[in-house]
Order: sequence, then structure tokens, then C-alpha cells
Amino acid sequence: MSIWSRIADALAALATGEGLSSLFEKLRTPPEQTVGFTIAVIALSAKMAKADGIVTRAEVLAFREIFHIPAADEASAAKVFNLARQDVAGFETYARRIKSMFGSRMTILEDLLEGLFHISVADGSYHDQEDAFLSRVAEIFCLSERCFRVVKARYVNGTPADPYDVLGVESSASPEELRAAWQTLVRQNHPDQLMARGVPLEAVKLAEARLVAINQAWDDLTKVKV
Repeated sequence: MSIWSRIADALAALATGEGLSSLFEKLRTPPEQTVGFTIAVIALSAKMAKADGIVTRAEVLAFREIFHIPAADEASAAKVFNLARQDVAGFETYARRIKSMFGSRMTILEDLLEGLFHISVADGSYHDQEDAFLSRVAEIFCLSERCFRVVKARYVNGTPADPYDVLGVESSASPEELRAAWQTLVRQNHPDQLMARGVPLEAVKLAEARLVAINQAWDDLTKVKV
């Protein structure tokens, strides 16, 4: 049985009047945890799209660019998305669920935050409500303020990118330390490397944008440091 079939079964088991968040109490063990995570990701994206009060077609399309859904399973995904928008449970419920599943695996949580930023700017604007939403999600995920600044600078026009933040080094870093940090990040985010590890194509697309920012930071700093 596919994960989408299991999601459809979980939704069908909801009692009349039950909110989507009530499912998580029933999805505590593998393979149900995978179902819970997928529901939480879709729900958090739905809450993100609604953060500014309006869900646009551009935001829905942006979601589909990041989180691939087979055509045969679109109805189940759409039902989760719509239930989450209507659910009285706050987005923090879903963010905490995701954090509990991945713990210290910060790369996955950072990728998810990046996907949410992608959705937030899809309508051509970035609202204060969306900023507060994403800042709180990053806090729940235990991502650093530096990480939040770096991702935000990559997606929000007019947000300056500190090259030291992008490379994850201090301003006192030596040329050797800068080079080592840059090489490590390039290796970690190179599309060929990601695809070899089986990373989904959607995540590879995000990594490509990240790689551009990493190389730009290296160029900016080497003009000064080297």
C-alpha cells in the first residue's frame, strides 16, 4: 500500500468534526510516522500559504514545485491541504510534529524551511505575518538565527546576505578557513552529489539556488580576504 493510500485511509478514519491535527495521536509508530510526517508537511505548507490571509494560485503552484505529488494522489494531498487550512490547530502543532520526527537532523529541517520560503514569496510579496510565521517555525525547528537570515536573504528581495553567514564562518576567519568552509558547502550542495544520494529532484532545485549563493559569498569574501 502506497503512502498516499495510507493517508487516504487515515483521513477516512477521522470522526465527524475531528480536526486534522487529531490524527497525530494515532500515528506514533512506523510506518504510520511516515504518514504523519507527510501530513504535517502538507499542513504546514497550507498554514504558510494562509499566513497573509490569502491563499493564491501562485502559492499552491509553488507548493507543488517543491513537494512532488503523483497525479493519481492529488486528491488526497488536496484534501490534507484544505483540511489544514480549516483546522483550528495552529501551525505550531505541525511544526512541533515535524521537529519531533527529525530531532537533530538539521539539514532536512533547513530544506523544509527553504521550501516554505519558496511558497511565501510565490505571490510576489513577503508579508510581516509570513515573516513572523517562518521565524517561529525556525525557532521550533531549533534552527539558528544565522540560518534563518541566510535563507531569508536568498528568497526575499532587498534582504542583504552576509557572506560570512552564508559560509558559516566568523568575520575573523583566515583565507584557509574561508576556502575550507566554501569547499565543504559546495561539496554538500552540488547537484550531482545530491542526486547520487537519492535526494528528490525538488530538493536538488533548492540546492542549486543555495550553491549560487555560496559561490557568490566566496567571491565577495575572496576579493577582501585573499
